[in-house]
Amino acid sequence: MVQKVIEATEMRLGTYVLLDNVAHQVKKMDVSKTGKHGHAKVRFEAVSAMTGKKKVGVVPGHDKFEVPMIDKRQAQVLSISGDIASLMDNENFENIDLPISEEMKNSVVEGGTVEYWDIEDEKIIKKVM
Repeated sequence: MVQKVIEATEMRLGTYVLLDNVAHQVKKMDVSKTGKHGHAKVRFEAVSAMTGKKKVGVVPGHDKFEVPMIDKRQAQVLSISGDIASLMDNENFENIDLPISEEMKNSVVEGGTVEYWDIEDEKIIKKVM
């Protein structure tokens, strides 16, 4: 479910947009105006919220982008098995299993609290509280 649709010229640094059905955060953006009968072009650099891979693109200023619905939630770490953490949501007590990224391996501990994001029905652990 998308939150809203914006034009390319409405993107700002830090905005999340869907590129190829994956949420990306805009890191760099430049709008250039062309000649008398041309259209504005938007050059952007975005990083995937899930994998961290960079994507660069140039689009006309009137192109539309979907802004994803990002649900930021907190959960308690019940157990850790290898690279998978078993979490219990602090609001609805739902149990979910999520992979632990390489950067967070040493900081995610059993009994601790983490913040996870639900982006278009994909969940990822973002930080340790």
